[in-house]
Amino acid sequence: MLTFHNVCWVPSSFQLTGIPGLESMHVWLSIPFGSMYLVAVVGNATILAVVKVERSLHQPMYFFLCMLAIIDLVLSTSTIPKLLGIFWFGAGDIGLDACLGQMFLIHCFATVESGIFVAMAFDRYVAICDPLRHAMILTHALVCRLGLAALLRGILYIGPLPLMIRLRLPLYKTHIISHSYCEHMAVVSLTCGDSRVNNVYGLSIGFLVLILDSTAIAASYVMIFRAVMRLATPEARLKTLGTCGSHVCAILIFYVPIAVSSLIHRFGHHVPPPVHTLLANFYLLIPPILNPIVYAVRTNQIRERLLQILKMGTKMMSMSSNVSHVSHGGFILTGIPGMPDKNPWLAFPLGFLYALTLLGNGTVLAVVKVDQSLHEPMYYFLCILALTDASLSMSTLPSTLSVFWFNAPNIAFDACVTQMFFIHGFGVVESGVLVSMAFDRFVAIRAPLRYTAILTHGVIGKIGLAVLARAICVVFPVPFLIKRLPFCHANVLSHSYCLHQDAMRLACASTRVNSLYGLLVVILTLGLDVLLILFSYVLILKTVLGVASREERLKALNTCLSHICAVLLFYIPLIGATMIHRFGKHLSPIIHMLMANIYLLLPPVLNPIVYSVKTKQIRRRIFQVVQGRKNSA
Repeated sequence: MLTFHNVCWVPSSFQLTGIPGLESMHVWLSIPFGSMYLVAVVGNATILAVVKVERSLHQPMYFFLCMLAIIDLVLSTSTIPKLLGIFWFGAGDIGLDACLGQMFLIHCFATVESGIFVAMAFDRYVAICDPLRHAMILTHALVCRLGLAALLRGILYIGPLPLMIRLRLPLYKTHIISHSYCEHMAVVSLTCGDSRVNNVYGLSIGFLVLILDSTAIAASYVMIFRAVMRLATPEARLKTLGTCGSHVCAILIFYVPIAVSSLIHRFGHHVPPPVHTLLANFYLLIPPILNPIVYAVRTNQIRERLLQILKMGTKMMSMSSNVSHVSHGGFILTGIPGMPDKNPWLAFPLGFLYALTLLGNGTVLAVVKVDQSLHEPMYYFLCILALTDASLSMSTLPSTLSVFWFNAPNIAFDACVTQMFFIHGFGVVESGVLVSMAFDRFVAIRAPLRYTAILTHGVIGKIGLAVLARAICVVFPVPFLIKRLPFCHANVLSHSYCLHQDAMRLACASTRVNSLYGLLVVILTLGLDVLLILFSYVLILKTVLGVASREERLKALNTCLSHICAVLLFYIPLIGATMIHRFGKHLSPIIHMLMANIYLLLPPVLNPIVYSVKTKQIRRRIFQVVQGRKNSA
């Protein structure tokens, strides 16, 4: 509600615009922003879990790292959920108190993060200049006091900001904030009153925090550099400086975006508004994403602990040149064929796709579960498809991350066979679910009045069980057919996960039975399913053409578009991967690897996006759920 006072307003709420000038691209921008937020949450939560579990990491350096991870989680969570609400549902409305609360959290924890970097610089200084007394000086109690001091400083410095706005500046020119979150200067610029006090205070805080903290960190590294230069050998100097590499990277990741954003805000008035807002969001997102990656990659202790956790329960196979027969010992997975040193470059897009898969399919499941009006056959089948896609992705996730992120390609034979069963099993399940969804569309168009009477909850449950039972029955013999084969000499697979045809080619005995059975399974499941889907759409098209008006025909066919897209997303990569495997022997191994990954990753990533964009009911229900939660709050 707005109260009019001459030419100014007293707003009870504000309207955030998201990314000004890019409103038409908000839906597409939500994909990278949502994925980056998920990566930030998973990365920082992993750091916290590893340090908590491993008692050998209970040292000052890692305690400060945990504080940094918690701060990064708070910073990203303070802004990104609201930003995604704007992108997905246009939910830009935010109450005045909520806006001031968000402003306090953002600026307060940015101040706290800067203080933690100073504390970490002090930790590195003590560790290098006085290593024998490091543990005695930086006790658990002192580490806690330093963290508490950084938090109290943030509260004391930033606490007056929302109070000064609330008490001194009640009138505003407009309630529209051309930003994606409530930033101090963005709100102050809308006020009608004299904002010089706010501007001076904000500038003072910026000086006291960023300039003094930067100076303190620089002074610490000057003393560290002096101590390092006294070391006798270049190797000792490089090794000592290497312990500071992660901290230096984290400092640059934090301060460089702040400096760039501040300079553009002050002097880049000719820069388009979208650039200002995107930089402001990246300043809050980049550190939470990159900090855990930097520390996991550059810190041996954390990397080793992560590898130990990932390898738990997996038997490591020792390779020996004088052993000529390898039988059921294990396999070596492959990332980028012929270029293992390039694996980290593909790790980030693959991690992004996995995160997007879990986020998209989890959203579909949550929305259908929460909204009673979506408890209809079509959406039940969609939930089964989402569960299948998520399960298919999770079947390949452990080994893929192990290869690309941690350079740990070994996999035990039994683990490989188990993964093989799940990958092929969920592939058959997905094909069966697509057939069920084609039958659902046929019934909905052919007999709309009897639609819910035919596809009852009991019938849907039986169809789902039948699809699962069929997959188990046809794929169950595959592990036993592989186990009967001996494997000689070569044990290097072509992918970062285990497939039947890939493992089968390494056997040093006849694989005719395996080949025939694999071909039979493809014909009886995937081949037959394609024919059933085509037959369903022939009947659907025949029914639609019998409808009198052109508008009704288009409306009926439009209800099938999402399913047609899902069918094409599943079968085209499958056919492409099969054709390249059968007839593309001359092609580069990289092409084979890419096609196999596209076949397994493309449908789980795009299916929830297709159904959310193309299906009005889901899009509307998602918006209603978010709006309902906001109104109830």
